[in-house]
Amino acid sequence: MMGDMANSSIEFHPKPQQQREAPHAGGFGCTLAELRSLMELRGAEALQKVQEAYGDVSGLCRRLKTSPTEGLADNANDLEKRRQIYGQNFIPPKQPKTFLQLVWEALQDVTLIILEVAAIVSLGLSFYAPPGEESEACGNVSAGAEDEGEAEAGWIEGAAILLSVICVVLVTAFNDWSKEKQFRGLQSRIEQEQKFTVIRNGQLLQVPVAALVVGDIAQVKYGDLLPADGVLIQGNDLKIDESSLTGESDHVRKSADKDPMLLSGTHVMEGSGRMVVTAVGVNSQTGIIFTLLGAGGEEEEKKDKKAKKQDGAVAMEMQPLKSAEGGEMEEREKKKANVPKKEKSVLQGKLTKLAVQIGKAGLVMSAITVIILVLYFVIETFVIEGRVWLAECTPVYVQYFVKFFIIGVTVLVVAVPEGLPLAVTISLAYSVKKMMRDNNLVRHLDACETMGNATAICSDKTGTLTTNRMTVVQSYLGDTHYKEIPAPSALTPKILDLLVHAISINSAYTTKILPPEKEGALRRQVGNKTECALLGFVLDLKQDFQPVREQIPEDKLYKVYTFNSVRKSMSTVIRMPDGGFRLFSKGASEILLKKCTNILNSNGELRNFRPRDRDDMVKKIIEPMACDGLRTICIAYRDFSATQEPDWDNENEVVGDLTCIAVVGIEDPVRPEVPEAIRKCQRAGITVRMVTGDNINTARAIAAKCGIIQPGEDFLCLEGKEFNRRIRNEKGEIEQERLDKVWPKLRVLARSSPTDKHTLVKGIIDSTTGEQRQVVAVTGDGTNDGPALKKADVGFAMGIAGTDVAKEASDIILTDDNFTSIVKAVMWGRNVYDSISKFLQFQLTVNVVAVIVAFTGACITQDSPLKAVQMLWVNLIMDTFASLALATEPPTESLLLRKPYGRDKPLISRTMMKNILGHAVYQLTIIFTLLFVGELFFDIDSGRNAPLHSPPSEHYTIIFNTFVMMQLFNEINARKIHGERNVFHGIFGNPIFCTIVLGTFAIQIVIVQFGGKPFSCSPLSTEQWLWCLFVGVGELVWGQVIATIPTSQLKCLKEAGHGPGKDEMTDEELAEGEEEIDHAERELRRGQILWFRGLNRIQTQMEVVSTFKRSGSFQGAMRRRSSVLSQLHDVTNLSTPTHVILSAANPTSAAGNPGSESIP
Repeated sequence: MMGDMANSSIEFHPKPQQQREAPHAGGFGCTLAELRSLMELRGAEALQKVQEAYGDVSGLCRRLKTSPTEGLADNANDLEKRRQIYGQNFIPPKQPKTFLQLVWEALQDVTLIILEVAAIVSLGLSFYAPPGEESEACGNVSAGAEDEGEAEAGWIEGAAILLSVICVVLVTAFNDWSKEKQFRGLQSRIEQEQKFTVIRNGQLLQVPVAALVVGDIAQVKYGDLLPADGVLIQGNDLKIDESSLTGESDHVRKSADKDPMLLSGTHVMEGSGRMVVTAVGVNSQTGIIFTLLGAGGEEEEKKDKKAKKQDGAVAMEMQPLKSAEGGEMEEREKKKANVPKKEKSVLQGKLTKLAVQIGKAGLVMSAITVIILVLYFVIETFVIEGRVWLAECTPVYVQYFVKFFIIGVTVLVVAVPEGLPLAVTISLAYSVKKMMRDNNLVRHLDACETMGNATAICSDKTGTLTTNRMTVVQSYLGDTHYKEIPAPSALTPKILDLLVHAISINSAYTTKILPPEKEGALRRQVGNKTECALLGFVLDLKQDFQPVREQIPEDKLYKVYTFNSVRKSMSTVIRMPDGGFRLFSKGASEILLKKCTNILNSNGELRNFRPRDRDDMVKKIIEPMACDGLRTICIAYRDFSATQEPDWDNENEVVGDLTCIAVVGIEDPVRPEVPEAIRKCQRAGITVRMVTGDNINTARAIAAKCGIIQPGEDFLCLEGKEFNRRIRNEKGEIEQERLDKVWPKLRVLARSSPTDKHTLVKGIIDSTTGEQRQVVAVTGDGTNDGPALKKADVGFAMGIAGTDVAKEASDIILTDDNFTSIVKAVMWGRNVYDSISKFLQFQLTVNVVAVIVAFTGACITQDSPLKAVQMLWVNLIMDTFASLALATEPPTESLLLRKPYGRDKPLISRTMMKNILGHAVYQLTIIFTLLFVGELFFDIDSGRNAPLHSPPSEHYTIIFNTFVMMQLFNEINARKIHGERNVFHGIFGNPIFCTIVLGTFAIQIVIVQFGGKPFSCSPLSTEQWLWCLFVGVGELVWGQVIATIPTSQLKCLKEAGHGPGKDEMTDEELAEGEEEIDHAERELRRGQILWFRGLNRIQTQMEVVSTFKRSGSFQGAMRRRSSVLSQLHDVTNLSTPTHVILSAANPTSAAGNPGSESIP
């Protein structure tokens, strides 16, 4: 009955069966939980469990209602039912963020928040019209009163700011969203391509991996990546590489009677077989790991929160001065604890810091402006004119104050560089899009920019530096050592024929070389890589293996001794037409040559091969090949006559007394483009290290070929064991000091385990020895590279050869598995950095000038020469458009000629500071000249102190126009930041830039000629326009003048925009804007402390902080600074910022070099 049922797979539900198994899921004989627990067992345990629960594997198949030979009936209802009960075979991706969520995230930006507030206040004020007309009693202070145009256009300002904020937010969110979508598209493309062979209705079918269900009978063969868990039904010599799950590199032998458990995500290394699928998708072993990875993120967040709460406590203890501040502090800590920690990239860290610094400066300036205006007004009205404040006049005065406030807000708006976040986003997004063309699929935006700072790359060997295709490159045939493939005509026909037969017949018939899938690609290798190399050799000799195999099909082979790691050889016996036998053998040359007694000479005749000859051959042929990193394989044969049939089971007898046909050297050749790419990396100041599982000789040879190691250099090549011995102490723990002795010279790490790779990467990242912190990139393809990829600053996974686990852990996917793409990534990364610096250089000049003009103008003439709306035009266009123009500069090779910036290089270098200040001086001179003597020069009415409600004056329009022209030409200057002379270099390579400059110019003409009241402009004559242009072009000339001043002479210039300081590096708690109040301010806020005492303490604090940085130990600091501390009344008064304490407790985290301090 049961047997019948297994075969008549259509007639699935006999009634009694149904009753008996009712407790089980949906009429199947196993529950999901049962199968899951079964798959967690290995080896003998698993076998025992199968026997106890199901009798044997076919019992399990019966329970799952499937036939071991016929497979499932291909009926849709049954498959659907199985999917519902046991799940589908795909791992659900993390839920993508919705567009609104992304918008909300983009709104969190500090600069944007300041702007939103300013805009809302400004909007609110513009709609507030005080009641009552101006009465004479209140005094008619006409100076600087608002004219109609601006009263009408009052709301424009607030609206314009909000509009710009909305633009920035939408662009940011849209970029994130499209990036996510692109990535998902790629993922699904990768997933659909994967197919797997199953048996359904007795037919072999190729189904997409996602369509596999529990109970499917799947065919597994060499080279497969198993898509689901299963139990082996029948196998031939099956060996599996389970390193992706266990990290063990030894292949595990599977057989139905010893260890039948096959796990998803593992590779079939040898043999073939059939398995019944028992767990798919989330319930398979890989699926379980994936779900752990997903859940791991949430766990981390929880842990983070806990840690943050504790940090809060520490902070409280350090604040004995219980003022209101203490309470606020606690609140802040709590608030911060709930913000999930998002790793900020180096660049974002620097930018946030810079933006906040600029914002603070702007705040101060605007506050001073408002105060001066109010004081001036109050003194003039009430003191000089001696008026009294009357109740009915209040609204009028309020209106004045409001106007002053608006001027203040305008100054603030101009001061805050809201183009910054936009510039970064545009630059990154543009790069990511272009990097797709260079075969870099960027998964995390900031990886792109981090890559520009990379100082070290740890690369895998197989598949990244090499092609992962074994090929024969040298051979020894007929007494001749060929360094490349010989011409077929150079060989004796007899040798050629023997060679072709020996290779074609004596290799697994499943190993084949197929024509390429698309034109120009390489031939596809299927099956064992070494055998593919030999078959490729046959094809290179213009011969073909297929006819030979058709002549002697697999079932005609008389006896096969398969390859195993003990005998290191494989032999096949065929029956000759004359009744005799011929044995072909191939194997590792050092073993097989010992069994050879003859060798073929150049005419194809046998000659004796004595031990002396063998030693000779080892010295002259095999060792030189091995030194080139080749694996040597000997191909030999032996004839038996019909009368002397040997005992076939005595293998040692049979495989002996051989005649050597050839010795070939095979290697996994270095990709042709790699040496050049590595040379570029080294020129760019990036150290390339090779980490591989291969043996040290091959590794060293390949490293030399790639140029990773150069003769005469001082470098280390270590094996994993030796590496571990050097970095661990007696207890077996890893010590950073020991690691620091090893890694700077280490170039090749061979025979390394996944943990070694992770240890090395972590060690280099955490190291603080060199003059700058290291930024490490890692490439990997295997699942076992996952941890190292995750740990690295930038992880590159291979798009073609990489496993899903590796891709999930990586930041950038190389869609063509090619090392050159990494160099491209470096170039793009540096380009992003430079683009942002260019934008900053331009932006800050505009800001400095606009703020100073608005400020002095307001103080001297009670009105800003540049009106609010004009300021916003300057601000918006210059910011938003300039960020587009400057952020989309294409990268050039010259970016690869300089050293990486490292983590702590400031954003604004000395040269840039020189440019910013230099151009600001020029622009201010021009504008003030125009402001105070412009009317004489142009012979027009003065715009200063114009009466109320007067139409816009030509005078102020000229100032506005000149200002914009100077910005336009300065934008061209800003294209170069390293002090280059030729600012036009490659300008036509960037159409966006040209379009924007011309576009801005056109709009400016429209605004000036037709802007009228809203823009406070009056049309200008041609002559006036030419003068404006002339002054603008002067910018370019002035740029050359500045370039001639050597930066080295200007010691007074400070750099700005350092990265987050060393201490902060470790606990990145600078996420919130409020956190940015520096310690000095925190001190001064406490009213109780007198000014000088506060200052005194700040100095001490700097001392202490810097000591912490140097020593990392609290006591050392205390001892060394006791003299300083004695100045304080009590050590407890030392309100050190929290992160310093943390770094004191944990010496390794207080990373950084004592050379550059970063205390505000």
